[in-house]
Amino acid sequence: MLASEENMTFKSYQNQANLFVKEYLLADSLIPYTSVISGILACKMVYDLTQLIGSNFFKIYSSFSKMQRIEWNNRAISTMHAIFITTMSLYLVFCSNLFSDYQSTELITFRSSSLSTFSLGVSVGYFIADVGMILWFFPSLGGYEYVTHHLFSLVAVAYSMLSGEGQLYTFMILISETTTPGINLRWYLDVAGMKKSKAYLINGVVIFLSWLVARILLFIYMFYHVYLHFDQVEQMHTFGQMLVIVVPLVLSVMNLVWFSKIIKGLRKTLAKRQ
Repeated sequence: MLASEENMTFKSYQNQANLFVKEYLLADSLIPYTSVISGILACKMVYDLTQLIGSNFFKIYSSFSKMQRIEWNNRAISTMHAIFITTMSLYLVFCSNLFSDYQSTELITFRSSSLSTFSLGVSVGYFIADVGMILWFFPSLGGYEYVTHHLFSLVAVAYSMLSGEGQLYTFMILISETTTPGINLRWYLDVAGMKKSKAYLINGVVIFLSWLVARILLFIYMFYHVYLHFDQVEQMHTFGQMLVIVVPLVLSVMNLVWFSKIIKGLRKTLAKRQ
């Protein structure tokens, strides 16, 4: 009898929680706000957890300077965001029917869903938190190129989230975040004194391949997709059209510059091996 009452009480709380999530957190009108707040809070949670784990389980963490510990924690945030947004972007672009040419008569540039909007909101929250940290500790966590990259990304993602326009192309660009975990792992290996290890070499090759696919070839595919659907892109507001064209172009130039540095670094590492 007691167990039955406990089950009923648990189900009651569960139903109330589900109702709260459905009616408030995931209500269409509130999703942009709850998702951004969720993204910022998630960044804070990951930062604190990384600091806790690093202090208790990594001996090298205690030997770092204050700035190195901050960067260690910051890179954990960007890694978790990259895993989340890459997963959601790959699903929404290639696995779901949301942006399929054959599943809806609605213009592809105006399609969105609660899930897609929430995912973009979480990403906006991350970019706000990360830009804040970069500016607060400038230039220790990144120079002007990082600020430029993040601000362009923040404006584009926020506009797409709030307007519902161009979400397909926003997610295509966000797939490029798949390179972030590898970049961060390279920094971790470097500060751990493992630059001569086999893991460091493998990491360099993985970064080269992932960057080539996610930040060079995928951008070419995105521009080709825009070309094929340009009649639909023209239906967007002028600012949205600019974001779909200008932001990817700027990011493409930055990606090519960074890619040249990756190639030089990989060549240098391979030369030392020989």
